[in-house]
Amino acid sequence: MHQARRPPRVSAVTHNAPGRAPRAARCYPQCTGPARMSSPITPLSRGSRGRSNRSGAGPRGAALPEVGPAGCGAWLRRLGSRCRVRGPGRAMALYSAAASVLAGLQRRDGALKTLVYKSRFQNVKQLYALVSETLRYLPVLDSIMAGAALLKAEKKLPPDLAKVLVYDLLFGKGLKCGGRWKVLVLKHRARLQAELARLKVHRKVSCNEDLLAPTEGAIQAPQVPRYVRVNTLKTSKDDVVDYFKRQGYSYLGRAARMEELSSLSGKQFLLDPHLPELLVFPPQTDFHEDRLYVAGHIILQDKASCLPAFLLSPPSGSHVIDACAAPGNKTSHMAAILKNKGQIFAFDLDPNRLATMSTMLLRAGVSCCELANQDFLTVDPSDPKYGNVTYILLDPSCSGSGMVNRLPAEESAPSSQRLRALAGFQRKVLGHALRFPALQRLAYSTCSVQQAENEDVVWAVLQEHGAAFRLVNVLPSWPHRGLATFPGAECCLRACPAATLTNGFFVAVLERQQDCNGQGSSSSLPAEAEADGGAERSQDGEGRGPRAVCKKRRKKSRRVK
Repeated sequence: MHQARRPPRVSAVTHNAPGRAPRAARCYPQCTGPARMSSPITPLSRGSRGRSNRSGAGPRGAALPEVGPAGCGAWLRRLGSRCRVRGPGRAMALYSAAASVLAGLQRRDGALKTLVYKSRFQNVKQLYALVSETLRYLPVLDSIMAGAALLKAEKKLPPDLAKVLVYDLLFGKGLKCGGRWKVLVLKHRARLQAELARLKVHRKVSCNEDLLAPTEGAIQAPQVPRYVRVNTLKTSKDDVVDYFKRQGYSYLGRAARMEELSSLSGKQFLLDPHLPELLVFPPQTDFHEDRLYVAGHIILQDKASCLPAFLLSPPSGSHVIDACAAPGNKTSHMAAILKNKGQIFAFDLDPNRLATMSTMLLRAGVSCCELANQDFLTVDPSDPKYGNVTYILLDPSCSGSGMVNRLPAEESAPSSQRLRALAGFQRKVLGHALRFPALQRLAYSTCSVQQAENEDVVWAVLQEHGAAFRLVNVLPSWPHRGLATFPGAECCLRACPAATLTNGFFVAVLERQQDCNGQGSSSSLPAEAEADGGAERSQDGEGRGPRAVCKKRRKKSRRVK
């Protein structure tokens, strides 16, 4: 078994050390092998203590730093960091790390994702999923544990650990750990199950999901389809479709309307109507244990999150900056669009998130990316190293208010003070990005639905740089547009569960102003979108991007002559 050490500290200066792909990326014959990536991080290099986690990545989420447990004792800290082991020991390490994160949330040490990254648990997605589900069922768990008097009977059982164990016993896949804690909980299994049955009778429900309080909003998280992006660096859309057909899935072809995405059920799947490499499955379809996912042939990524790289659409061979890159799904998407030809400079200030990103990019076969543990605001636009950067993807820190799977422990609505601070940072970083001298096109995106972080930021920066840059009317057939807060705001895209069956999202594409009579005028859409939607745009009159404006002006000049 491979041994591994924790990722070293990374300075702001990158150095070209080829990373080693994780075992999960090399365990199937269809894999293309480990990618070489220009990266300061080697997440699974040889040496030191700890054992590798062969599962690669588990359910929903990403990885996280160590959180000191409240009342769980020193043994929990040791178990929480000793997570790269097999069998029951690995399961116990997962439960311990989850209990640590729950304790950190109660102490308000940070947001859920931050605490998960700080946990140092190798399989971040698995940890995030377990904590998320435990939080969803927290009121139910408290009621069941109180009725069964579990903590009164077992005074040595830490409360946060008890919640995680009882969740997996009653609502998960069953306890997978060994040792004294499993014995203690199983002693009370009959009483816990009886309390669960009594609670269902009392609330007049028949299934576990019905015990959960309804989420406010138009559509709850489970109603958003499961989106699967085909990683064209390792495979093709046709091969992945054939694979799922062999697994018993029924392929319904390309969706003609958005409504078709919400009618999927069972083992049906479709090709998305907008993005050419995006497959759509029914909600709650789980591929985290599927070998295509483990090998990096498919990426589980929400459709709205795929839009920024798709709309930026850098040509193969381009030099691109991903300004706030971690955890890296958009970076791997850009690498696929570039076909690994060209150069991506990816920056992120959090070394833990960057370490996770390095592992993910290696598994995805990305070889054109250079990672830097550096604040993008400290990057000098006049540095000759970035003299050929013509495309920038900017997805800065935001309130995350568009995420439909927000948890009870997370803030439901950002305070006005936090919004002002976030918007100030977003304006600053967007203005900084526009100062790169060779920049031609930039995609600005957030997973927020707040006007202050979206339209207001774009308008404020355009007023400063309006002579040099303009908004591009991207994907005119998209049904949900920017709020009409300034002239041209309808060029921006918004996404939301009700209108687009995605998480809440915002995208604006800015392009450097060019003389329409010159050679530099470019289309308002990526090639795929323009080819697929050209006829529709010519009929509905929405195709009024830079080319349309230029043609109108050329016709007018001919009439004058």
